[in-house]
Amino acid sequence: MIMTKARLEAFSDGVLAILITIMVLELKVPHGTDLQALAPLRGIFASYVLSFVYLGIYWNNHHHLLHAAGRVTAGVLWANLHLLFWLSLIPFTTAWMGENGYAHLPVACYGVDLFLSGVAYMILQNTIAAADGPDSRIRKAVGRDLKGKLSAGLYAVAIPLAFLRRCTWVSEAIYVVVALMWLVPDRRLEPPPDAHV
Repeated sequence: MIMTKARLEAFSDGVLAILITIMVLELKVPHGTDLQALAPLRGIFASYVLSFVYLGIYWNNHHHLLHAAGRVTAGVLWANLHLLFWLSLIPFTTAWMGENGYAHLPVACYGVDLFLSGVAYMILQNTIAAADGPDSRIRKAVGRDLKGKLSAGLYAVAIPLAFLRRCTWVSEAIYVVVALMWLVPDRRLEPPPDAHV
């Protein structure tokens, strides 16, 4: 039986939904009823928000990518699992970073996870384009993928910066900037207005 795009998308959607659920379950209820009781949780909550945004970005772009795909091959399945593996570590790196006051190593490991998730997404994108052949809609839409390469470069800068004294905030700012770059899905992959999806 041939794997359909719909089945692959449904599986991936389920995994991403579970990851978001795991992250929200990591948020501990404060012991108190005033705003001051929330103060110790601000770092944990900020890391949750950033990771929620990242998972939302991947979900949205993954949706557009699969709708632009012509077919699903074994290579596409493995490339998709590779992406989901790195995304599945986001709840862990999020909790580690947030619960340890944005210490150097957790902030760097969060960046490594984001970097490898981005690389895995590019591999999936290229695998789908290769499966679709020279007339691949994805290949035409993405071109040289400057935004993807810029994101990887920014992560590569942020990771070592996390180890410099008093520079973890720079790494965190870079992670936010990359998320803002990807907040709007790539319109080039959206189906034409008259297409039935």
